[in-house]
Amino acid sequence: MKYVRQFGGGTSEGRAKDKALLGGKGANLAEMAALGLPVPPGFTITTEVSRFAMESGVAGYPAELDGEVADALARVEELTKTKFGDATAPLLVSVRSGAPASMPGMMDTILNLGLNDRTVAALAHQTGNARFAWDCYRRFVAMYGEVVMGVVAPSEHEELPFDRILEDVKRATRAHRDQDLTEAALREIVGKFKAEVLARTGTAFPDDVRTQLWGAIGAVFRSWNNPRADVYRRMHGIPVSMGTAVNVQAMVFGNLGDDCATGVAFTRNPATGTPELYGEFLLNAQGEDVVAGIRTPESIGELAKKLPAAHAELVRVAKLLEDHFRDMQDLEFTIQRGELFMLQTRSGKRTGKAMVKVAVDLVGEGKLSPREAVLRIDPAKLDEVLHPTIDPKARPASVAKGLPASPGAAIGRVVFTASAAEEWAGKGERVILVRTDTSPEDIHGMKAAVGILTARGGMTSHSAVVARGMGKCCVTACTSLRVDAPRKAASFLLGGGKETKLKEGDTLTLDGSTGEVFLGTLPLVPAQLGSELGTLMEWVDGFRRLRVRTNADTPIDARTARSFGAEGIGLCRTEHMFFQPERILAVREMILAGDEAGRRAALAKILPMQRGDFAELFRVMDGLPVTIRLLDPPLHEFLPHTPADVEEVARALGKPAPAVAAKVAELTEANPMLGHRGCRLAITYPEIYEIQAQAIGEAAAEVARAGVAVHPEIMIPLVMAAEELRRLRTLVAQAMDAALGDRRAAIPYTIGTMIELPRACVVADRIAQHADFFSFGTNDLTQTTFGLSRDDAGRFLPGYVDGGVLPVDPFAVLDPDGVGALIELGVRGGRSTKPDLKVGICGEHGGEPSSVELCHRMGFDYVSCSPFRVPIARVAAARAALANQ
Repeated sequence: MKYVRQFGGGTSEGRAKDKALLGGKGANLAEMAALGLPVPPGFTITTEVSRFAMESGVAGYPAELDGEVADALARVEELTKTKFGDATAPLLVSVRSGAPASMPGMMDTILNLGLNDRTVAALAHQTGNARFAWDCYRRFVAMYGEVVMGVVAPSEHEELPFDRILEDVKRATRAHRDQDLTEAALREIVGKFKAEVLARTGTAFPDDVRTQLWGAIGAVFRSWNNPRADVYRRMHGIPVSMGTAVNVQAMVFGNLGDDCATGVAFTRNPATGTPELYGEFLLNAQGEDVVAGIRTPESIGELAKKLPAAHAELVRVAKLLEDHFRDMQDLEFTIQRGELFMLQTRSGKRTGKAMVKVAVDLVGEGKLSPREAVLRIDPAKLDEVLHPTIDPKARPASVAKGLPASPGAAIGRVVFTASAAEEWAGKGERVILVRTDTSPEDIHGMKAAVGILTARGGMTSHSAVVARGMGKCCVTACTSLRVDAPRKAASFLLGGGKETKLKEGDTLTLDGSTGEVFLGTLPLVPAQLGSELGTLMEWVDGFRRLRVRTNADTPIDARTARSFGAEGIGLCRTEHMFFQPERILAVREMILAGDEAGRRAALAKILPMQRGDFAELFRVMDGLPVTIRLLDPPLHEFLPHTPADVEEVARALGKPAPAVAAKVAELTEANPMLGHRGCRLAITYPEIYEIQAQAIGEAAAEVARAGVAVHPEIMIPLVMAAEELRRLRTLVAQAMDAALGDRRAAIPYTIGTMIELPRACVVADRIAQHADFFSFGTNDLTQTTFGLSRDDAGRFLPGYVDGGVLPVDPFAVLDPDGVGALIELGVRGGRSTKPDLKVGICGEHGGEPSSVELCHRMGFDYVSCSPFRVPIARVAAARAALANQ
């Protein structure tokens, strides 16, 4: 096995298809080299080495690796006419990570490796620029000291030791910017950096260039398991077993002078999808300056004015790469003395809005087929397209403005550290993370926050790229913002020397589409869907087999879902209609009644309320099926529990308070989710389901007379035995037929059951004898299969996921091995009795993409999900159908 693959000089030992072996960066460097593009030569140490170290459990590499690296390094020396560690023409290299899955900023990089006191003098002589050489040296010592030798800030409130030294020297020499530092000042900084390394680690900074190289290679491999990379992998479902590659590449310099630059560019706007070369650059800088937000960069359009020939070449290369990969590309480049060099290309991270527009535009340009476009859509990112925005009619003057780094609107309370964001969010607060700038160590706080605001950075800085990848609203480069994180305070500088102060806990509203920042809470309006989404959804609906319904209990939810393409209601929870103040009293009267007559008297009050609810839903869903689940939760959920509430209910019903309190105590259960609920209530009190069925039938007849096409489906929950369903089906059918009267033949209805218990899956063949459809209630089925309480598992389940005991939260993503196996058993059993049995899912999993794909594979007829997840489910269903082909 060959562990090192070379690229450069017009050849490469790999191509883009080798991403699993070379990582995304290495594979695309190899591809660019093979295309003849200007790529500095180098080599990639494959992911096999990363996996070797993880699987062997020892700190070491394959025996062949040392020789292969030496051979590859010699080839780079030959191509560049330099020598590693040479005192005359030294080779300097970068050492970068490169996993098969894109993880921007999550792992480590070292630039300018190969510098020591001898080679820095050679570099100064070679370039005729001693200041440049010592600037590279101070950057290298700082990077290597932090990444390899572990010289880091003691806490997130404190400065990095190297940053503190740099600022001290700048103050002492009256240098306002890094570029203003003289050669002498840079020499002083390098000396102080080395002294800091020795003081903090007890080890001298290494002068031997091969020691430097292997130290950097080891650090980059180790960074695969650093905390921020671990958080990012869990967020994006990237397996740790994938490993990372390491790329060693000859340095090119964007900091040699004003005919040099470094930058990041996208072949299309990553926020909107507009076809334009979009990005930023810095003159006389190195690449880390752009992504780290150390200096505020210039728009890529300015490059055409300052370095026109290099800009023209960048435009040519960008088009070539987008045409070659048939996707929007994210490019990293350096210009050295007017000559362009490409350092990376990859599929560009983009917002949900840009994802849709780029896919549709690429089809229009003939680069993709509709099938390929749909397969490139990440269903979960459609959530971003559906986010609300600030109501333009109630938009006050902003307090500040920065760059619109990631679109959408966010409202939250201000926190100043990633840890605080995670802590506050864990208590249910919506928070805005406010920082001078973010770093990869802030990833957990960025995940927890609803929005991110930074004083520095740009459209391609860390905060911008990561926020767009997460779909978070983000504003960067808010230059009037001053952050004092240790004091948990900030301020916005206004005109005339005035300022607006901000403290932890204050509320801000961010507009990530304009870059504006507002004090307080502003009203939001729902997202507006563009024409591209409509085009995409037409393709999606042509490919999918699964139908998509919605879970909706109100006309508003039903209208929203229908506007998103819902094909019916898959779950209407009737109990949600009972909690309005004017209704809860009648429900409580029914529960507290001492006999059937008392219950029927109370139900008579509820009947017209339910009839009106159902009629309105039927009108909204005209022509589409509406599945109504009969009463499910335990009765005690509707009763008062505090003494004051008991007194209030007793007065309203004219009953003694002790009698009400006694009834509450009588109905209270040790484990109510497994208690007297669902169909068990109707076995005991059949009049409850009888009146609900009567309300459904009367509502259906009423709207049908007005010309509405109505398709009621009545769902009986929590069935565990076929006899339960047989009895209740008879009861419900009799009530429906009586209520429909002379319209019985014109309004076909079906009666089915919600499969929520493992036993129901096992005896599904018998249950199906009495069912027209099965709908799997995966929330409760997950609960009863795992033996987990939905209400309590949140206290420890995250630890299971973080610790690798479970791959994901089973309440968020359908468990294919346990719950999925039971569902498959239930589907197979039900259809063995009734081959045309309709099967759906109505748990929260119905809108989760991988769960939708599992439902497709198991032969479901439909999924049902919350209104805003309907487009996501439609795309997931189409992707599942295409993948199955």
